[in-house]
Order: sequence, then C-alpha cells, then structure tokens
Amino acid sequence: MGAGLSDNEDRAQFTRVVAPHLSEAFAVASWLTGNRADAEDVVQEACLRAFRAIGGFAGVNARAWVLTIVRNTAYSWLAKNRTPDFVAFQTVLDEEQHLAAQYGGEGSGTSTSSPEAALIAKVAMGHLEAAIAALPVAFREVLILRDVQGLEYREIAQITSLPVGTVMSRLARARRRLIDAIRTDDT
Repeated sequence: MGAGLSDNEDRAQFTRVVAPHLSEAFAVASWLTGNRADAEDVVQEACLRAFRAIGGFAGVNARAWVLTIVRNTAYSWLAKNRTPDFVAFQTVLDEEQHLAAQYGGEGSGTSTSSPEAALIAKVAMGHLEAAIAALPVAFREVLILRDVQGLEYREIAQITSLPVGTVMSRLARARRRLIDAIRTDDT
C-alpha cells in the first residue's frame, strides 16, 4: 500500500473537513433532488465518496470540495433514478411545513404577527419555493448555491466546473426567470 492516511487519521480528517458542511450538503441535495428522503440518500453516498477520497484532499477549500462531491453525487443519483425533467413539488410542501413550524409557531419572536400575516407569509414562501423548484436545474443550482447557501461566484465556479462568467450569467437568468414567475403568479 502507498503512504495514505491510517483509518484513524482518515476519520479525524473526515470529521474536520466534511462534518462541518453536512447541513449545507443536505440543503443542496434537497434542492437538487426535490425531496428529503432522496437528499438523505445522496448525502449518505456523497459522504462515502468523500471518506474514500479524504486522503487526497488538498486542504484548499473544504466547503467547495464537499459541495462538489454532493453535486456530482446528486447528478449521478438523478441520472440513475429520475427522468431529466422531473420537478418535485413534495419538497415545497415539506419546506412549507418546516417553515410554518419554525417561524409560524410560538416563540417566533414576533409578538405583532397575526394569524393572517403568518398565512400570507406561508403562501408567499410556498410560491417562491415552487418558482425555484420549477427553474431548470442549471439555473436552480447556481441560484441555490449563491442566494441560499451564500457561496461566492468563484466557489460556485469551482463546484460546477464552470467559468465565473457563466455562473454570473446563469444566476442573472435564474433571478430574471424567478421574478417573471412570481409576477405571473401575482396576476
């Protein structure tokens, strides 16, 4: 065998490099696959891939490295398990329930919130999530990585293997389509 890391060193490196980014990994996988159960499968497979490759991690940008593995795993999983034009609505419903429980319940921190305001906010969030879910995957991906996960353009370029200019162009087009979809819903 080569001069790789020991099992204990692999585990320690995995814990340092991958574990801090698991919630982001799950969020990206959820948006790409369309539902929580599939995202769990993707993240589990991505963790296995990351663990196998941890000895070769160069230590540059752990977040981008982990999300690249999650992205590639998600696309492999989707190619195997779904038709290319699949758009799941279940994620929108799951997220609405999660957000309603998180922000609409007791202890939300807004004492002036009325039941009507909470319902309007829930419906608005549902429309936004449905509009995001309806975007083509190439646009949805950059939108989620930038506007939801907060990655920088160069990180997104690294994760997606695209030039920074293409990332910026896709993000602008995704935002434009999103605004148009929301406007259409409002009329």
